[in-house]
Amino acid sequence: MLGSIDGAIAEVAELTISVTDEGLIRGDGVFEVVRIYGGVPFALEDHYTRMEGSAERSHLEVDFAALRAEVAALLEATGPVDAALRVMCTRGGRRIALIEKVAQFPETIALAPITYSPTRVLDGVKTLSYGANMLCTRLAREAGAFEALLVTPHGRVLEAPTSSFFYVREGRLFTPPLDDHILASITRRWIMELFEVEERSMPVEELSGIDEAFLASTFKEALPVHAIGDIELTAPGPVTREVAAKLGERIAAEVGASAASS
Repeated sequence: MLGSIDGAIAEVAELTISVTDEGLIRGDGVFEVVRIYGGVPFALEDHYTRMEGSAERSHLEVDFAALRAEVAALLEATGPVDAALRVMCTRGGRRIALIEKVAQFPETIALAPITYSPTRVLDGVKTLSYGANMLCTRLAREAGAFEALLVTPHGRVLEAPTSSFFYVREGRLFTPPLDDHILASITRRWIMELFEVEERSMPVEELSGIDEAFLASTFKEALPVHAIGDIELTAPGPVTREVAAKLGERIAAEVGASAASS
C-alpha cells in the first residue's frame, strides 16, 4: 500500500516521521478516514470540511491546499482500488496520507455498555487522541461483545467509539443529539438526509424498550446490532434493512457521479 508524507509518495513501510513529533508523543493532531470505492473517494469534501473544523478548534495550522494536492496525487498513484484513505495532520507539522485495507465486520454485532465521560473541550474535534475510545472497545471485547456503547456516568447513551448509534422504537428511528457531546458523523448526516430521524437523548435504562439498533460510520455503513448487554434485538430488523439499502444506493450514486465528472 502507498502513502504520502508532505507530498513524498512511497510504500507505507518506508515512510517515517520524527519520534519527537507531538502527534506521536501527545496524540496532538487531527485525522479523517475516507472510504474509496474503485479508486473514487466517497464524501471526500465532507471529510475535508470536518477536518478543517477540527484543525481550527484545535488551534492547529494546516496547509489544506497542499494537503488536497498531495491526497489527489496519492489517489492517482494508487489507481482504481477498494480501500481506505487515512489523512492525518500532526502538531509537528506533518501532513500524512495512507492507503489502507478496508476493515471487515461481522454481519451483526453485540455491544457492551461502557461508562465514558466526553471531554468537552474536544467537542466536534476528530483528534488523534483516541486512546480512550480504543480502551472502551477493548473493555467491550473483554466483556464478550464486539464493540462498546458509550454511556455517560449519569446514564445517557452516546455513541460507539468510532460510530454513531441509531435505534428503532415502535417503527420510528432515533439517534442521540450532537448536543450530547458526540461527533458529527458524516454517515450519520447522510442517513438523516435520507430518513426521518428524531434526535433524542436516551437514558440507558430505556435500551430494554427498543426494537432494533445499528451503528453507522464510513466503513460500517449501517451495521446491525443483535444485542446490547443482555438485551437481544432483531438484527437486521426491517428499518435497519431499509436504511442499509438506501444508504448503499446513495453511496453508489455519489461515487458514480464523482467518477463521471473526473
